[in-house]
Amino acid sequence: MKIESILLTTVRIQTFLGVQPLTNATGFFFERGRQLFLVTCRHVLVDTPSDHHPDRLEIELRVGDEQSCTGTRFSIPLFDNGLSVWRTCSDIAGDVDVAAVEISRRAMPRNAVFRAFTRRHLTQDMESIEVGQPILVVGYPLGFQDNVHFLPVVRQATIASSFGLRFQGQGYFLTDARTHRGTSGAPVVLRVADSRQATSDLPWLLLGVHSARLDVGTRDLVLDEALGLNCTWYADVLTTLTDARPA
Repeated sequence: MKIESILLTTVRIQTFLGVQPLTNATGFFFERGRQLFLVTCRHVLVDTPSDHHPDRLEIELRVGDEQSCTGTRFSIPLFDNGLSVWRTCSDIAGDVDVAAVEISRRAMPRNAVFRAFTRRHLTQDMESIEVGQPILVVGYPLGFQDNVHFLPVVRQATIASSFGLRFQGQGYFLTDARTHRGTSGAPVVLRVADSRQATSDLPWLLLGVHSARLDVGTRDLVLDEALGLNCTWYADVLTTLTDARPA
């Protein structure tokens, strides 16, 4: 049975400081020309308020073929000669909670099984995407996955704020998916309805990168339920993050 291509875009991330495991998160592959990037949230790689400072990541790659994959650990250093290797950016409102780390294709197993988003998967028509539209969040809540096939799980969601507008001036929109720790960095996607608009065998639009749950600081923790809303950073930031760097 063929595995749906959207499930092959995403990998589970574990952060480390030396040999000490720290946190779980989600990441996905993004291709720009011949370059391959792992995309996740900035706070997965560094978060000063919580004193989170890993020095490497491990992702679980699927190797073999799509019908009979096994998993293998692949380590990605976050520093080179003391300098961070990940890419981040800021906008008029401050830091954007998205980061990209370039991966050496030569270092990856030759029989690694994955799919990568490209710029063609970024939406060019913001107005065609409406509030309330069904979308999916693909990730690893609490580090959970299919441990036999090494695949993520999917949460259904809807767009909960006006798509294309910066919610409260920030570079994200809202979704109402049920999410947990470990989902940070998950791709938020929309199925391409018209097969003529589909890109290769990955017929999905990459709308954003799930960052964190949104809550109200004045909420009564006894009387009021959590909002159940999430911040999703617009995926067009990947164009900036993956631009060619000067030599």
